[in-house]
Amino acid sequence: MSEESPDMHLSKDEFQNYGYQLVDWLAEYFDKIEQYEVLPSIEPGDIREMLPDSAPEKAESMDEIIADLDRVVMPGMAHWQHPGWYAFFPSGASPVSALGEFVAAGLATQGMMWSTAPSATEIENTVLDWLVDLLGLPSSWKINEGPGGGVIQMSASDSTHLSLAVARHQLEIAGIDGNSLVVYGSSHAHSSIEKGARIAGYKHIRSVPVTQSFDMDANSLAQLVSEDIRSGLVPAWVCSSIGTTNTTAMDPIRRIASIAADNGMWHHADAAYAGSAMICPEFRELQDGVELVDSYTFNPHKWLLTNFDCSIFWVADRSKLVQTLNILPPYLRNETEENPAAIDYRNWHVPLGRRFRALKLWFVLRSYGSENLRAFIRSHVAWATELEKRVNDDPRLELTAPRTLALVCFRHSGGNESTKALVDAINASGSAYVTPSVIDDVSYIRVSIGSTWTKQRHVEDLWNLIDANAGPR
Repeated sequence: MSEESPDMHLSKDEFQNYGYQLVDWLAEYFDKIEQYEVLPSIEPGDIREMLPDSAPEKAESMDEIIADLDRVVMPGMAHWQHPGWYAFFPSGASPVSALGEFVAAGLATQGMMWSTAPSATEIENTVLDWLVDLLGLPSSWKINEGPGGGVIQMSASDSTHLSLAVARHQLEIAGIDGNSLVVYGSSHAHSSIEKGARIAGYKHIRSVPVTQSFDMDANSLAQLVSEDIRSGLVPAWVCSSIGTTNTTAMDPIRRIASIAADNGMWHHADAAYAGSAMICPEFRELQDGVELVDSYTFNPHKWLLTNFDCSIFWVADRSKLVQTLNILPPYLRNETEENPAAIDYRNWHVPLGRRFRALKLWFVLRSYGSENLRAFIRSHVAWATELEKRVNDDPRLELTAPRTLALVCFRHSGGNESTKALVDAINASGSAYVTPSVIDDVSYIRVSIGSTWTKQRHVEDLWNLIDANAGPR
């Protein structure tokens, strides 16, 4: 008989010791994050040069490994959790979410089927049903009520890709040539639409013009659809952006839904960023008509204190999703597969395997409570409103798009070069980071207020930075 494998794992005492050290390390990071510069001062390849060319042959101590968090990791960190992070959209996190992720990592459940992960499956069912109510979404999207249902994906891009695949499959099984199918999204819609359409095999992708407010022009959509039908093509899928990446413009869901229904199209709604705000009833008018869409996605990992990755995807009719993705080899058959209460999430997304993502979301919703989450969102919107007013009142600056929620878009009235100089000055400060962007050759600055650790005083500091670098009045 062969010898037993050596006992190479951490002992219980060692695991506790190093676990406590890492909790202490993260607690210090959360407490002192403001002291870091938002972006690292390194060049490409600098971190790689600190690392050996080959993996260690002999085991290294955890003391050495933990020490390298400060020596190797931190010098190359862009601090997305910094209170001065106003770039892109927020990447949410919280101490509670980190603890949920820690437990999920240790349990290491493989949640592909109910039979392999009953708790993971049913907690996900429940939490996503809670969110239907919290966000004012149709009750028919609840697993418990149906015919719809929700599932956690890795990102909104994955959700968009999946909705495109489902739409294509449904039309092809109806006998329609897949090469004739057409996808529509506004010219300001997220790049994941084009990428997802390519991956799903669509040959025809239309960019729909936008209005002066940068939302989709529904009349232009109707015209493009009519032209494609006359050309012998088949309109298949359209996306309503509930908050575009460029400016948080809101597409007219109800009008788009009418066009989609009249032409047998799958209607997907992308609320990746803005969806979190729907926990506040006063913002739900922004998603008017949402009950008419076929699928919907939003990311708690953006603005709801839950760390990446955690994106929710709901479908109005889950049978179409399952029909598209269900492949059942003998090794996946199990005694509960016919039980409607036993959801097998392997049929709800592309991967077979899945992590226990719902645990951290469950921790967050319970630990903060809905009232605190609403207060969190409302505070950011209030600070963005004040920043917008200051920009509007300053003759050196001008708004480039209407503010929606907590994204403020503006430029220097001196033009593109002055705008670039202002961006560079802000980002060189080390205390704040904003995203420069361009619409129709006009450069502008995006300020997205939403970091977990941002307070009103940080937004005041940002304004002082803008004021100091915008030049004379």
